[in-house]
Amino acid sequence: MIQSMTGFGRKQAPWQEGTITVEVRSVNHRFLEMSCRLPRTLAMLEESFKKAIQQRCTRGRVDLTVTIQGTKGRSGTVALDRALAKQYHHALRTLKASLKLSGPIDVALIAGLRDVVSVSDQPPEEPELARMVQQLANQALDDLHHMRKQEGLALAKDMRKRLETMKDHRSAVASRSPIVVQESFERMKERIAKLLGTEPPDLPRLHQELAVYADRGDITEEIVRLDSHMLQFEQQLNRAESVGKTLEFLLQEMGREVNTIGSKANDAAIAGHVIHMKAELERIREQVQNVE
Repeated sequence: MIQSMTGFGRKQAPWQEGTITVEVRSVNHRFLEMSCRLPRTLAMLEESFKKAIQQRCTRGRVDLTVTIQGTKGRSGTVALDRALAKQYHHALRTLKASLKLSGPIDVALIAGLRDVVSVSDQPPEEPELARMVQQLANQALDDLHHMRKQEGLALAKDMRKRLETMKDHRSAVASRSPIVVQESFERMKERIAKLLGTEPPDLPRLHQELAVYADRGDITEEIVRLDSHMLQFEQQLNRAESVGKTLEFLLQEMGREVNTIGSKANDAAIAGHVIHMKAELERIREQVQNVE
């Protein structure tokens, strides 16, 4: 069954005094485009996440976001640069001696100097954290995949319904077609009779020419091709692989046949059915834009 390109997955789990949240979103796109927003300490997981996305999706823009928060809504680690602190301390002692200054060089003074103490918004590198994030990401991707399948079922149901409506109009056009051809023949025959006034010398030849002219309005071939395209379209809806581009092509071909039917038939009743078929094709086209 077809899949939609629209979906969402979210998983969350406790971590130490905070939480880990993994969110995956996907929207329409001509090709598969992936984006991963990860903490710096988890950057090494990006490739594995992209491979996991490729196993589940073939088209669409997929965004995966990992957020790690502490109990106050923020996570972080404090880093102390001891070597830099010693350099600062040595420099301050030298300055104090050279300027003959008094006063202590205490911890508060050194800690306040640039880069001695820094707070990172990233959690420390921990193997267990990476394993948990990867597990949550796989679960979120499974949820995304499930949602895309459910959306695909809804899309297929809607498009089948619209195809049935098209078939009803197609049947009406097919039943009207022979009548239109005959009416065209009769109209031309009457016009020629009025122009000539009397019976022409070669009546069989005239009837032959009129039949050829009337046959130009015959839409049997277009109806047969339209039937074939609609059948193939419906068959594609049952396939599990990516069929979005194939559906777009078939829609284009169906539109071409419907336009030809309208122009060749030159009949008000058929034109009304053609308008309805075009409207359904446009609605189906909007849905196909969401199909993977």
